[in-house]
Amino acid sequence: MVNDEHLDLARTQAAANTRELMRWATEAIAKPLPKAVRRRAATILLDDIGAMVVGSLEPQVARARDGLARTASGTAEATVFARGAPRFDRYSAASANGMAITWCELDEGFRNAPCHGGAYTIPALLAEAEAQGRSVEEVLSALALAYEVTTRFALAFPFPVFNVHPHAAFATIGAAAATSLVRRYDAKTMLDAVTGAASMGFAGPFDTAVEGSLVRNGWTSAGAWIGMRAADWAEAGIGGAPTTPYDVFVGCFKTRAIPNALVEGLGASWSVVNGYHKIFACCGYAHSAVEAMLDLLGRLQQRKVDEIAEILVETGPGGQALRTVEPATVLAAKFSIPHVMAATARLGTAGARAFTFETLQDEGIAKLRRRVRLAPYHDLPPFPKDRPARVTLRFQDGGKMSAVCESARGGTDQPFDESMLLSKLAENTASIFPALPDTFAAVVRGEAAVLARPWRELLADALREHAPCEIS
Repeated sequence: MVNDEHLDLARTQAAANTRELMRWATEAIAKPLPKAVRRRAATILLDDIGAMVVGSLEPQVARARDGLARTASGTAEATVFARGAPRFDRYSAASANGMAITWCELDEGFRNAPCHGGAYTIPALLAEAEAQGRSVEEVLSALALAYEVTTRFALAFPFPVFNVHPHAAFATIGAAAATSLVRRYDAKTMLDAVTGAASMGFAGPFDTAVEGSLVRNGWTSAGAWIGMRAADWAEAGIGGAPTTPYDVFVGCFKTRAIPNALVEGLGASWSVVNGYHKIFACCGYAHSAVEAMLDLLGRLQQRKVDEIAEILVETGPGGQALRTVEPATVLAAKFSIPHVMAATARLGTAGARAFTFETLQDEGIAKLRRRVRLAPYHDLPPFPKDRPARVTLRFQDGGKMSAVCESARGGTDQPFDESMLLSKLAENTASIFPALPDTFAAVVRGEAAVLARPWRELLADALREHAPCEIS
């Protein structure tokens, strides 16, 4: 009986706090953001646009986009971040960009919980903002607030083990929150939209990514469409209940419940400030191991990679889940520490070229994958050093060398500066959209004239036509 009473109390508190979160967000959208928060929202935006552009080049993404082009309505109201900058109806554009945004594992993420707040909000947000004629500053405000709402649900309903992937669990919520804020819904309508979207999350197994099923990259695409439609239905009076998120996450997904996380510190602490960025094109739980491996490669001196008899990787629980030795797809390779280590050792990088079909077939990389052994990292330190790695190379002659990375770069403890993120944007986009990096540098700087511009006009400049890149 006590346990039932405790659950009832948690459910009631979560419902009340969900209402309060929606009330806060719908009031905050009318107020200016703190400058530091707006600037962080701008860096998240540019980083995830870069991820969409580079993802758009993948053949499966291009074929999916072609399918959307055939079925899109006649209203060309939102841009797809792909070569030629095609314009579809807002729902099809959001779905196309949602398919691309996580494909290359180069999108931004939230460090305090497994949640990619940008990937779940930006595809719907940008499509709706362009269709609605919102300004650049309004886009950044909606992004910061939708990101806050989405990550608050991830914090309030943590998964005790890696069973449901966050892309499946939270993408619909992020899209509904973003759409609601761009449309300037009142608190009740936004509550209906977000709770309705929560009821339509997916039971997407985490191991789908580890095993390399490409449908995992479709969850942010479908999530964008569902979240936008949940917003439409909320306008018609069709929505969820304040208790729906609790019932979905605790009742169906068997998460824990921390209701206070929905509202604690609203407006004083911002989730966008706790985001992280990637320069390695693989799962974030492998990044410390990559940095340790790169350190070792720099110290090899006369030794050769071919002389490595074993690569021992000691890592935390998240890294321990990434055990696949023979990844079947490029996605599986990005979630395989054996492949990440072998490809990094062979190529000297964990960038995009370490995760191609050719690397899966490379016999030298394959042999080295089979020499990788994973072990627990003992005495795991607290956040933000809770994703450490110790990599030890054992050589055929009995020698060995080790390196430790307690926390990979890119998080709040070791952030990349804006110049590095702009360089990453240029690397990912300049061959297709050469004006895009400079355009978004001005957005990051917060130039008043740029912030006041309509979003669609800014895009027209950033994605203007150019001569195709020649390949020599």
